[in-house]
Amino acid sequence: MPALAVRFRDRLPVSDSTPLVSLGEGGTPLVHAPRLSEGLGLDLWFKVEGANPTGSFKDRGMAIAVARALEAGARTVVCASTGNTAASAAAYAARAGLRAVVLVPAAGVAAPKLFQAVTAGARLLEIRGSFDEALDAAQELAGDDEFVLVNSLNPDRIEGQKTAAFEIIEELGAAPDVLALPYGGGGNTCAYARGFDESGELPRLVAGEASDRAVTAASAIRIARPAHQADAEAAIARSGGTIVSLSDDEIRAAWRLLAESEGIVAELSSAAGLAALIQEAGGSGLRAVCVLTGHGLKDPVISTGVVAVQVDPDPDAIREAAR
Repeated sequence: MPALAVRFRDRLPVSDSTPLVSLGEGGTPLVHAPRLSEGLGLDLWFKVEGANPTGSFKDRGMAIAVARALEAGARTVVCASTGNTAASAAAYAARAGLRAVVLVPAAGVAAPKLFQAVTAGARLLEIRGSFDEALDAAQELAGDDEFVLVNSLNPDRIEGQKTAAFEIIEELGAAPDVLALPYGGGGNTCAYARGFDESGELPRLVAGEASDRAVTAASAIRIARPAHQADAEAAIARSGGTIVSLSDDEIRAAWRLLAESEGIVAELSSAAGLAALIQEAGGSGLRAVCVLTGHGLKDPVISTGVVAVQVDPDPDAIREAAR
């Protein structure tokens, strides 16, 4: 699959002078969900963004943002992160030969994401505060010539992420009736809206947010002040869509349903879109695409409540235990 900057060159802010910075992002699977379609009364598809190189949708925008930063002569990129942006920024900065400084809230990020960032050579700094405070600090740093901000407040991030909408239309032949996705900072909602708008087909947007944003177990959407709130909510309203407030129990239930019904293990935060879709469009018979923003191995410390049963290596014992 060609890099996004090649495949969608005429629809992205790149030129002949823009370096190609790619790890093979984009082209992620659009997977039909036959069992959930039947059970929920929908024609349901999942856009599996965890198949991107660092395991999340962030790679789409990061490929463009880092390439543009390199083109502008940057030496260091900076971001605040709940984890996925950190991993992506570190990887793409390494690919481009740039330095990455990553700010994360102390004790608030899943270990695998920190591992990804550190392994790719990022300077990882834990902020004694929230993600919102880390983002404020990153924005202030970006006021200096030394740093380029690669959070989604950088418009090149949104440009790269909008390509997922193009891919959905290519595969389905048209936009779905409904697009459901998690709502953390709101940048991805804006990106999908832009991509569908540019294609002339805006589906109804259904966004799932944690009812208690500041402390939710869904750490990737643990953002108290959505940076793109005004634009995201305007796009949702314009589409005739809605924002669904979800408890952690509802998000966990959707996460488990997805894995047990379709064999797709996504990051817990990804299930917020499915949980919202179940509430808002279940039984409608509409064609719906649910965006799974991150891979399940990004945050594996979720207690499933399942304890393995020990058995002897004997077929009869195994047969009995398997019942």
